[in-house]
Amino acid sequence: MIFDTIKNLLKDEITPQEFERYIKQIHYNESASRSNLVVLEVPNPLLRSWIATRYSDKIAHLFELKTGIRPVVEVVVKNRHTRPKESSEEITIQQSKGVKSTLLNPSHTFENFVAGPSNQFAYTAATSVADKPGRLYNPLFLYGGVGLGKTHLLQAIGNRLAAQGKSIIYVTIEQFLNDFTLHLRNQTMDRFREKYRGCDLLLIDDVQFLSNKLETQEEFFHTFNELQAAGRQIVMTADKHPKQIAGLEARLKSRFESGLIADIQPPELETKIAIIRKKCELDGIRLSPDIITYIATHMDENIRQIEGTIIRLNAYSSMVGQEITLDFAKNALRDQIKETQANITIDTIVEVIAREMNVKPSEIRSKSRSTNIVNARRMVIYLARTLTPNSMPIIAQYFGMKDHTAVSHSIKKINELLKQDANMQARIDELKAKIQSGTA
Repeated sequence: MIFDTIKNLLKDEITPQEFERYIKQIHYNESASRSNLVVLEVPNPLLRSWIATRYSDKIAHLFELKTGIRPVVEVVVKNRHTRPKESSEEITIQQSKGVKSTLLNPSHTFENFVAGPSNQFAYTAATSVADKPGRLYNPLFLYGGVGLGKTHLLQAIGNRLAAQGKSIIYVTIEQFLNDFTLHLRNQTMDRFREKYRGCDLLLIDDVQFLSNKLETQEEFFHTFNELQAAGRQIVMTADKHPKQIAGLEARLKSRFESGLIADIQPPELETKIAIIRKKCELDGIRLSPDIITYIATHMDENIRQIEGTIIRLNAYSSMVGQEITLDFAKNALRDQIKETQANITIDTIVEVIAREMNVKPSEIRSKSRSTNIVNARRMVIYLARTLTPNSMPIIAQYFGMKDHTAVSHSIKKINELLKQDANMQARIDELKAKIQSGTA
């Protein structure tokens, strides 16, 4: 069955958790589907909304790669509506209307993007390109870690220009490679070149995967040159600076560096809190300030994961019919927080505290009784007990203490300061965020 092939292709593009949780629950209604219509059945409305929003465009693109026809993807709740109302003729008309674009998520807009110190430069560059495509910063190259908002900005440019009637192509480099291979095998390279070189805006995600793909690099090089010469805008993302992408031809690196390069750093605590608030506002989810701070403090900087966590927390609350309180959130996120904590070591905490408090890591690990070093050591002990699964005896052993009594005393001292000093909690939260950002 063709949908088994599509699912296998999807499996390579998403996390195993996503595949098990969402894609495995999809049933392909072969009898209701046609060449230009794919009907997918899911067990509940929540999953229907999630699949339609997150995966329908990707599924349509994969069908197009396999069949040459881009279908409408209809996601329905099983045993409710297994067939859409539109006739085949109406669907064909809908497909032929409007702007050419692929895989653009309508929720990825500049209005929904939370800008802060960590991403302000990239945000400003992206909005400038959207305002003056092909004239400013061509190409624009955005790079940064996983889940920091590169794809959001990339698609925000596409959505703004699509609304102005521009033709948009948005693909990952993996999809570009698959498309190239398919057309090469079918001897239809003229159609491939017409598609990619005839658009007003080419958006390419994850260009680091061009590494060592020499034949694809050759084709992409000529596509790049054609678009740039015609004044068409090119925007790319990667997980690292072009200079650091191994297996990339020097002439491509030179092209990538010929425009503007903007990096996106992990968000600081204030930006993470603002992102969570924005997500709650957009999805109509009510979370109290202490829950928002808890999520921002205890999870790493991957915004995509944080957003997914909020959705899952709200879904779990709806399923069990219970209000989201701080204790409810802690319980629901317990395993996820443990997974985050497992990546944090005492050495990591020592390095961050040393940098933030202007002392040496070796001094924190020493027996020094200097006031500022004692304070730094107490902070490390408190955060090691909070952010890692290490017990007090293990922490005591790390610092060469006789037993866990001194560890217990340090934690007690920090807790007293938290009660006395209103700014202390903010300082602790900030340090937590920096430690978690450093371990992602």
